[in-house]
Amino acid sequence: MKTMNYQEALKIVIKNINNDEELRQAFVANIAMAFKDEYNRTGKKYKNQGDVHSIANKAAINFLNSLCA
Repeated sequence: MKTMNYQEALKIVIKNINNDEELRQAFVANIAMAFKDEYNRTGKKYKNQGDVHSIANKAAINFLNSLCA
């Protein structure tokens, strides 16, 4: 059995995201919710640029953790 390398697999994922509107919307929703959840977890009423940067990084990690679970 031939194993697929990372670049081949990523091309397939990208092709499917670009050609399947429902799949694309699912990715959009999951990325957006990862950010929103992390943003709300801060508990701070006012957030500065540093906060947003940190929130975005944590949200990206949460998204990837969900995707790769």
